[in-house]
Amino acid sequence: MSRKNLLIVPIILGAFSVLVAQETQIYSHDDKAFQDALTLYNNQQYQAAQAIFEKVKSSTNDEETEANSAYYSANAAIRLNQRGADKMMEDFVKSYPTSTKRNSAFLDVADYYFETGKYPYALKWYKKVDQSAMSNADKERFNFNNGYALYSSRRPKEAERYLSKVSTSQKYGSQAKYYLGYIAYEQDDYDEASARFDQITDPELLNEKLSYYQADLNFKLGNFEEAIAMAQKQLPKSDRKEISELNKIIGESYFNMEQYDQALPYLKKYRGRRGKLSNTDYYLMGYSHYKQGDFEGAIQQFNKIIGGTNSVSQNAYYHLAECYLKLDKKPEALNAFRNASQMDFSPEIEKDAWLNYARLSYEIGNAYEPVPEVMTAYLKKYPKDEHQEEIQELLVDSYITSRNFEGAMELLEKNKGFASKETYQKVAFYRGIELFLEGDYEPALERFTKSIRSAENPNFEARAMYWKAESNYRLNRFEDALSDFKSFQGMSAAQNLEEFSDIDYNLGYAQFKLKNYSNAISHFNNAAQSNTIDDQKIGDSYVRLGDSYFVTSKYNAALNSYDEAAKLNGPERDYAAFQKTLCHGFMGKSTAKIEGLNQFLVRYPKSTLRDDALFELGNSYIKAENEAQGLQTYDRLIDEYARSKFAPRGMLRQGLVHYNANRNNQALEKLRGVVQNYPNTQEAKQAVATAKLVYVDEGRVSEFAAWVRNLDFVEVTDAELDNASFESADRKNAEGKTDAAMRGFEDYLKQFPNGIHVQQVNFNLAQLYFSKNRKDEALDKYKYVADSGNGDYKEQALTRVCEIYVGKQDYDSAIPYLEQLESIAEIDQNRTFAQSNLMKGYYGQKNYDRTLAYAEKVLNAPKIDNRIKSDAQIMIARSAIQTNDERLAETAYQEVKKIASGALAAEAWYFDAYFKNQNQDYEASNVAVQKLAKDYSAHKEWGGKGLIIMAKNFYALEDAFQATYILESVIANFAEYDDIVAEAEGELSLIKSKEAQRNSSVDPGN
Repeated sequence: MSRKNLLIVPIILGAFSVLVAQETQIYSHDDKAFQDALTLYNNQQYQAAQAIFEKVKSSTNDEETEANSAYYSANAAIRLNQRGADKMMEDFVKSYPTSTKRNSAFLDVADYYFETGKYPYALKWYKKVDQSAMSNADKERFNFNNGYALYSSRRPKEAERYLSKVSTSQKYGSQAKYYLGYIAYEQDDYDEASARFDQITDPELLNEKLSYYQADLNFKLGNFEEAIAMAQKQLPKSDRKEISELNKIIGESYFNMEQYDQALPYLKKYRGRRGKLSNTDYYLMGYSHYKQGDFEGAIQQFNKIIGGTNSVSQNAYYHLAECYLKLDKKPEALNAFRNASQMDFSPEIEKDAWLNYARLSYEIGNAYEPVPEVMTAYLKKYPKDEHQEEIQELLVDSYITSRNFEGAMELLEKNKGFASKETYQKVAFYRGIELFLEGDYEPALERFTKSIRSAENPNFEARAMYWKAESNYRLNRFEDALSDFKSFQGMSAAQNLEEFSDIDYNLGYAQFKLKNYSNAISHFNNAAQSNTIDDQKIGDSYVRLGDSYFVTSKYNAALNSYDEAAKLNGPERDYAAFQKTLCHGFMGKSTAKIEGLNQFLVRYPKSTLRDDALFELGNSYIKAENEAQGLQTYDRLIDEYARSKFAPRGMLRQGLVHYNANRNNQALEKLRGVVQNYPNTQEAKQAVATAKLVYVDEGRVSEFAAWVRNLDFVEVTDAELDNASFESADRKNAEGKTDAAMRGFEDYLKQFPNGIHVQQVNFNLAQLYFSKNRKDEALDKYKYVADSGNGDYKEQALTRVCEIYVGKQDYDSAIPYLEQLESIAEIDQNRTFAQSNLMKGYYGQKNYDRTLAYAEKVLNAPKIDNRIKSDAQIMIARSAIQTNDERLAETAYQEVKKIASGALAAEAWYFDAYFKNQNQDYEASNVAVQKLAKDYSAHKEWGGKGLIIMAKNFYALEDAFQATYILESVIANFAEYDDIVAEAEGELSLIKSKEAQRNSSVDPGN
């Protein structure tokens, strides 16, 4: 331990002024001017003396007086620090070789420089001295002064040579031994230093400084009790700096004697170098607390050790981790174990830290690296470890607990001995569920199939079969879905599962889709009577039961089913009410149908079926020969729902009514209106055909021909060829010969670009292209249909156009079509789809007001799943963040947390941590980050952001180790995210600059 800041000012013996006075008496003579100059010189009036000496030198005839005058003049020049003074002395020696002062001149100058502390100058002149001509007294002074000057010039080896020559001197011996001892002390030769110090007899030296160094020497030699005794003896005689150092000696001595309770008070009194403690100092205090079971106290010292890269730091971080564990602070322990495991100073500590790091990663999650990677790295580093089997099991479980089921499947497929077939069965099942919830039904189906093939657990086998059936259903493979649902129903384990409660409901839908209505009726009837499914599904079962009866013309039964559905007040109560009116119509109860439709229009002012109802009401009035009411109802339909597919149908019906009543001009007005307002629709083509009959009846064929020539969507010739071409391609499509059907539809469009069936052909082609993943070609066809008026396929086409654009994240192109879809959609799911993507599109355009408006629409929509709800809440939260409405953002993210999964849940947990940090609830904020790390490790970007929040929390909680270690880990492990690394670097620099003010081991620049 260096003590270079405690140099001792030497006691210089033999003043130069005394020497000069004695020589003056010897060389006195009668020259008054010389005597006056000498008096001035001895009184240190060098300038005045020099002037007289120069006059005497130039005027005297006495050679000795001249030489002496030159000598004193040169000496005066040196003391006056005049330029060229050294040369004056050298010239004196050359000019007066026989002078008695020739040899003493160099020694006198050297002694002068020595006396004034100018040791490099002194050494220069000592080199010129002729030692052979010196007296013994001069030699002793020469050797001591030369030795001390060399020591002060940091040339200890050379100093030893001269100081050793006077170590036995009566005059210089004690001081020489002191400096020889101190040189040995500085060179860590403690035995030699101790021996030298023991030889010193000078009481002044012994009382002043020696006890301090002897205490330190004994400490370094391991003589701790003696070091304590000597340091305590020196304490009352020391200044503040030495007191601090002596406390350190006493504290460390007790520490090495394992008397930690005695060590702590002294260690805490040490003030460090320049007021800063080092990592080692914090370690000594921390370990002393640790050994006494004071884990909180230990942590407060250990966690100030920042950036340590030596064995002391590794030891400290390991014990810090143990302290955290004792206090059940597992996230903090994980960081400390990780740090200790990354150092190789002690292989034993490194391995044990690795093991604990792996175990804790499994238990609480790991935000720095995926938990499976931690386990794999441990197995690779310690392949024959006694904990291998334990870590293998944790490795498999870590994939599962971190919800990386795909990784677990790959691991188990490569290493079948790591876990049982049952574990693989469960992993494959859970991966299938994940994919299913994300809407990836094809890969989900594959995982469920793998789970069934590895069947060990009958419950999971049954569940996999159920969800395989659901996947097939979503893929429109209704035959396969029906088969799988039946297989599930027949499994003995199925009856005890939650999924079993829905089996009749699902079988009913599969049969319904396959048009097996009698079977569908049986299953929906069972589902409707069930007490194990929720009210919404019961209501839906009654609706589908009614539909099945309706399709099979059992209108009384259908009416009863629709009545039951209406009683439950479910989301399709308007549909049930509408279907009841249709039943009345088919049963010949036209009055009841008309009354029902009018009641429907009053009771359901916001129903999407109002345009259907108005069209049916108009038809019913016409059928009941109430022509005026019928035409008026069609007008209402066209006015209120001009973009509905029923609007051109209503107008066409008006034209036909007028035509049948021989009101040809009114008929032509309506028919031409259909063509003008709804071109390219099937109704427009029918309107042209009907108008032709009117024009022929009126004898205005040329007028008809002139009108038709201006229409680009209809050809009045080759109609039979047009129909034949379409029917040929359509038949191949119905037979499942998709390639031949595509060629047929493509040929149709080449031959009849404005043909009768052009809209349906474009739609069919779009569907076929889409099914073969030729989405760009499909998009063109869907857009043609979507842009071609209000035909039967408009809603489906619009939905697909939007789906394709959204899939490409091209919201700028999608938004106009999404707006159309929202306004004309008759299917609730399509409207919700439009609204949810309009919400996202407007957010991308930074239109936050419209984003929030659409998010509210989505949340108010009926029958939406949690995924869509979480999307809406996320949009609300993000928009609130962008508009600095953090209160709204915090509320929205809390809602997201309840229902979201995957990346959205990770985002919600990050902001949960963020808001808690903002509210200075640092510990709760850390809990949120840990949740993020454990359950959402696959979403690395949010994990990195969360770690920065955690670092800020720890620093606010005065745990500098955790804060700096986390930030350093972020910088090392998140290089792919420039913004995260930049933020971490900024925070780390700020913390280090603060910590460097109290910890000498911290370099704020690194």
